[in-house]
Amino acid sequence: MSTLAWIVVAGLAMSSLALVGAVTIVLPKATLQRLLLPLVGLAAGSLLGGAFFHMLPEAIEALGNDLAVYVWLVAGFLVFFVLEQFLHWHHCHRADHDEHRPLGYLILLADGLHNLIGGLAVGGAFTVDIRVGIVTWLAAAAHEVPQELGDFGVLVHSGWRRTSALAWNLASALTFLVGALVAYGLAQRVEVAYLLPFAAGNFVYIGAADLLPLLASQADTRDKVETTIALACGLGILLAATQLG
Repeated sequence: MSTLAWIVVAGLAMSSLALVGAVTIVLPKATLQRLLLPLVGLAAGSLLGGAFFHMLPEAIEALGNDLAVYVWLVAGFLVFFVLEQFLHWHHCHRADHDEHRPLGYLILLADGLHNLIGGLAVGGAFTVDIRVGIVTWLAAAAHEVPQELGDFGVLVHSGWRRTSALAWNLASALTFLVGALVAYGLAQRVEVAYLLPFAAGNFVYIGAADLLPLLASQADTRDKVETTIALACGLGILLAATQLG
């Protein structure tokens, strides 16, 4: 497939993950909670592994071991910090957690912006190298599943009809495809490789500042063991992927 075809397929596939939130209305709360914690651990490992084992090395290879690479890394980290601080956007990975959450429209606005930035990053990765694009997509997707589960649950518990919550969540997710196509369109005009360290900064922030504290807050020993194993699996899978191709 062409690079554009990869980007379109990846964008549509990522957007479709918004529909996974529907399982929050089918699974018992206890079952969902048991499923989400290992998913969060896997997502954290995948994000950190994708950032440090793939995106940052690829950026250095494309751009050189230049200070600008690390400036873009920090910029990506800070952008997501600002999103959380000023849009009150926080990844919720527990379907029953509806306290201190913004209104539904604010959730959708912030998620739409988040997905747009994610699409720019993944689209940029595909224009640099198809394999890096695939790995970046997989790491992002591992994080999107628990996020979408939590966000859909919040919308429903906030009074949204299930069909409306699904439709608007999907519309918000489609900004990922928009961002990916914008990155592709800019590829011939600007150096999109700088999106790699930027995206790595996004991934490091979500993994280290958002997900790891959630895992560390678990009091139950069994939960700690399961999430630690899941975290190690996420890191291990992304490390093993460096040997492919």
